Amino acid sequence: MEQLFRGRVITPEAEIADGVLVAGADGLISWVGPAEELPARWADQRPVAAPDRLLLPGLVDVHNHGGGGASFPDAGGRDEVEQAIAEHRRHGTTRMLASLVTAPDEVLLARAELLAPLVAAGEIEGVHAEGPFLAAARCGAQNPEFLRDGDPSLVSALAEALAGRLVTMTVAPDVPGNDEVIEALVAAGSLPSYGHTDADAAQMRSAVERGSGLLAGSGRRATVTHLCNGMAPMHHRTPGPVPVALAAAAAGELVVELVADGAHLHPELVRDVFTLVGAQNIALVTDAMA
Repeated sequence: MEQLFRGRVITPEAEIADGVLVAGADGLISWVGPAEELPARWADQRPVAAPDRLLLPGLVDVHNHGGGGASFPDAGGRDEVEQAIAEHRRHGTTRMLASLVTAPDEVLLARAELLAPLVAAGEIEGVHAEGPFLAAARCGAQNPEFLRDGDPSLVSALAEALAGRLVTMTVAPDVPGNDEVIEALVAAGSLPSYGHTDADAAQMRSAVERGSGLLAGSGRRATVTHLCNGMAPMHHRTPGPVPVALAAAAAGELVVELVADGAHLHPELVRDVFTLVGAQNIALVTDAMA
């Protein structure tokens, strides 16, 4: 039986202030449009106006560590992973990466092996490894005890454990060995994400250019892990990584993550970044913990 939903509808092409969405018994959407244009065959099922209801495509979260009281980095079994996934689905996220945090290699590999079957089953799209090749000065909530220089062999091991679904890894452009890590990520079909870094502008630019060069022609782009958070702030004499990231995103070379929760970033800054680089070069993420 078909179900009709009415409210403010967001589509990739437009926003419909008073729209209707028709979903079939199979869950597939068969019609979307303005309520006044609802085809006659559904006229007797027309829902009442619901201006406070927001209908939009399923959300995609490429940076989150868990939810609902469970976390991907600390999960001891599949049930805890599924608990976190279910919490995100309840809030409209239909596709997501599971983000890990800095830990010993054996722990990261064990988590990868735990998550791999859920990737294969389509429960998650893959894994984002946030570390361990990060700058201690900007490690944030990452455990500094397990931070280390870049090691491409760990990239290869994680990618193998995940059957090629290590989607992205955060790496600091100022950490020794970051060049080799970036190369290993691209070779494994993964994307570098620049962040948790104390890099100066030159170091950031070097990493961005290396990643862009390796990805040229692939249709894929590197990202920046939660722009402004976990990195040196911009200053007119020591610009740091932020303006380099903004310029590269504006040129379509990068996608910048924003944690637009009103706490990690001021709302005015979020609006300015949208104006400067364009929505197509931004990924809104939760960076949720548990």
